[in-house]
Amino acid sequence: MKILFSVGPFSIHFFGAMIAVGILIGYFVALKEAKRKGLDEEILANLVLYTILSGIIGARLGYIAFYDPLYYLANPKEIFFINSGGLSIHGGIIGGVLTGLLYAKKKSLQIWKTADAIVPALILGQAIGRIGCDVFGVPMSEPFFWGIKINNSILHPAQVYEFTLDYILFGYLWLRRMNIKYDGQLFVNYLLFFPVIRSLVELFRDNPTVWGFLSVSHLLSIALFASGLILRQYLIKHQSLEIKVEEPISMKKITQIVILVFLSIISSLVIFYLVQG
Repeated sequence: MKILFSVGPFSIHFFGAMIAVGILIGYFVALKEAKRKGLDEEILANLVLYTILSGIIGARLGYIAFYDPLYYLANPKEIFFINSGGLSIHGGIIGGVLTGLLYAKKKSLQIWKTADAIVPALILGQAIGRIGCDVFGVPMSEPFFWGIKINNSILHPAQVYEFTLDYILFGYLWLRRMNIKYDGQLFVNYLLFFPVIRSLVELFRDNPTVWGFLSVSHLLSIALFASGLILRQYLIKHQSLEIKVEEPISMKKITQIVILVFLSIISSLVIFYLVQG
C-alpha cells in the first residue's frame, strides 16, 4: 500500500488515512442528520462508533471468509495483519448493519428512522475511503488518459469509478432524505443502488470468477440487492405510506447538491492522481 510518511517504525498509509477521513466526515454528517431528525445524539454517536468498529472487523472477516479462507486457516496469524490489505466492503456492510440494528433495538431507538439518518453518511464515508484504495482494475484495451500505469500496463482506476458513483448516490440520498414515503426508505435505496454500483465496478477489476463473468463480489452484491427488495416489501407492508415532505426539493437544493457532488468528485480525483498517479 502507498505510504504517505513514516515516523520511526510507524507508517501512515494512504488507504488508512482516507478511511480515517471518511469515517470522521461520515461521523459528523450522521450526527447532523440525527439532530435534524430529533434523535438522541449521544446514543446515535455511540451507535455510529460501534457500527464503524464492527464494520472494520466485518470487512476483515468477510475478506477472509469470502475470498481466501483456506489460506488464513493455514496461516492464522495473517488474520491480524490488516495493514497488508484484505478488506471486503460487503463484509463491512454486513458487520456494521447487524451491529447497528442490534444496538438500536437494545436502546429502543426507532430502527428504520435511525438507519435513514446514518445511511447518507455511510455512502459518503465509503466514497472518501475508496480514494485511498490501491486495488486497481484490469488493463485498458486502449490507453485512455485516465488510466493508471502500473508495471508498464495502463490499468482501469476502478477506485475512481466507484467513488464517483458513490458520491452520486450520496447526492441522491441527501436530496431524498426530506421526501420519503416510509421510514427505512433511504436504507432500502442504499441496499438496492450500492450493489449495482459495486457490480458495475467489479467488471473492471481482476477478481476470480465463480460462474461466467460473475465474481464473489457479484454474488454478494446480488444477495444485498435481494435483501433490499425483501426489506422494502416488509416495510411497505408494515407502515402506512404517506409522503413525509419535510422540505420540498427545490431547484436551488438540486443545484446545490449537484455542485457539492461535482466538487467532491473533482477534489477526490485531484487527490487520487496526485498520490496514486
